[in-house]
Amino acid sequence: MEKLGTRWRRLWPIFWTFCRIAPITFGGGYAMIPVLEREAVQKRRWIEQEDITDVLAVSQTVPGAVALNAASFVGFRVAGVGGAIAAVLGMMLPTFLIVIGLAALLLAFQDNAKVAAALQGMKPAVIAMIVYAGYRISRTSITDKPTAAIALVGAFVLLQKLVSPIAVIVLGAIAGVLIGGWRHRHGYETSRPQTYYTDPDYFIGEGI
Repeated sequence: MEKLGTRWRRLWPIFWTFCRIAPITFGGGYAMIPVLEREAVQKRRWIEQEDITDVLAVSQTVPGAVALNAASFVGFRVAGVGGAIAAVLGMMLPTFLIVIGLAALLLAFQDNAKVAAALQGMKPAVIAMIVYAGYRISRTSITDKPTAAIALVGAFVLLQKLVSPIAVIVLGAIAGVLIGGWRHRHGYETSRPQTYYTDPDYFIGEGI
């Protein structure tokens, strides 16, 4: 049975990494993408660059906050259930304490002009982080004409408010399965490296 000290040494880096990510992810799950990418992919090498898109896609299709869902998926990939718990606790603890502190301060200084100006200045900065995150994700998720078409159609229907975001995700998944199946039947190959897929040829890839 694994000793407590050994188990803690495996889980502590996960907990501490997400503790450091959480306080600087202003704007929610999407704003944390650049930081998560730097820590989990480039620095720690826990997951591959291509996996970031998959983690975020799954995180948006299940209930709960995107940031917590993404943290739990990454933690689970690294150290199983214990890693998922450590990642979620690391993501929740700093933000919980910060929100409690800010709530008390806002009640005391909510009419202060400098505080209002600071909050107003943070909004465009958060938008910039989200745009940057979208750009980085697009480099690994939009790889050919079918994926570009899915992205454009999804953006259009969201902007027009034709269907809900959940429906867009579901329809995108269905389109991916149909296009991936068509590619597989017609013998198209993909240049994407295999990660945890059982059939690496059965998805939308480059070449169309």
